[in-house]
Amino acid sequence: MPGNSFGKLLVLSTFGESHGMAVGGVLDGFPSNIEIDIPLIQSEINRRNPAGYPFSTPRTEQDQLEILSGIFEGRSTGAPIAFVIQNKDARPEDYDHLKTLYRPSHADFTYDQKFGYRDYRGGGRSSARATIAVVTAGAMASQVLKKAGVEIIAFVSQIGPFRISRECMAPQVRAVRSSPLACPDPDATYEMLGFLEEVRKAGDTAGGVVSCIIRDAPAGLGEPVFDKLQADLAKAMFSINAVKGFEYGSGFKAAEMRGSSHNDPFVSNGGKIVTSTNNSGGIQGGISNGMDISFNVAFKPVSTIGAEQTTVDLEGKPAVFSGRADHRRPRRETGGLLGKGKARCLCRSTGSSHC
Repeated sequence: MPGNSFGKLLVLSTFGESHGMAVGGVLDGFPSNIEIDIPLIQSEINRRNPAGYPFSTPRTEQDQLEILSGIFEGRSTGAPIAFVIQNKDARPEDYDHLKTLYRPSHADFTYDQKFGYRDYRGGGRSSARATIAVVTAGAMASQVLKKAGVEIIAFVSQIGPFRISRECMAPQVRAVRSSPLACPDPDATYEMLGFLEEVRKAGDTAGGVVSCIIRDAPAGLGEPVFDKLQADLAKAMFSINAVKGFEYGSGFKAAEMRGSSHNDPFVSNGGKIVTSTNNSGGIQGGISNGMDISFNVAFKPVSTIGAEQTTVDLEGKPAVFSGRADHRRPRRETGGLLGKGKARCLCRSTGSSHC
């Protein structure tokens, strides 16, 4: 199974399955003598853990990071950094009923067609749990970028029909970290939580959009023609499970605009050449121009839903599948979140800003 590595100068290779012994990765090309903040990496791994968010999987994993090589006395050595996260709450027996079924919109059928054999335990390699290796490597890389003054912030900007306000589209980190949905708009968060509760009661799921801003990235990043910066960003984003769309800058709205309104005029600001608008999303000709790099990533609704769905088995015979049996464990209580959302909205009347 090729296709498990990403990058050229800095290469990440990942391994592991959802309900196997562990997931992990090897980060090769990491610069030497960089001070590595292990607690910061662990905190990012903890943020990725869906157990910390409402309306998510009932599976509970400790997700404890183990560094196997490449870091000595708190600094990178220049050798490949190998790391692993053990699967402590793996219960492959919970998936025995999926041995002969093709779950709608999952990778079960396509994996069988390509490889002739598949790991049915929670999707195996196609499970979203595999993203933990990417989060770990990203947390390491962010420490190099921080030294260069580059900040990356990602946040939920839409769930279902509910979007955050334009005023909150350039948030600070604290606004994102304080939200139960990683959404910097308290009013939208409250609406999203109510919507998700309705969806949950209906045994259904919802899609959404994650927005990302890269601040203070230098001009000159990206390699035309086939390695354009936006192409590399899109490839990285599409490696994330459930991603259905990627757009940068004005994105698909550019199709509705005229060149006179879409073009970004160059101006001089304190002796530095910048653009007065940023419809380009910080990228022109596949190369960064020094402005904020911005992009949106659309996620489909999670394919495993509680309601019954029709499907077929390995022999093509009709069958019925319900996601309620996908994890035979008690669901966590999410009470109080809507109340907290109200409290945050009320704070706006005092003049305080969360954005």
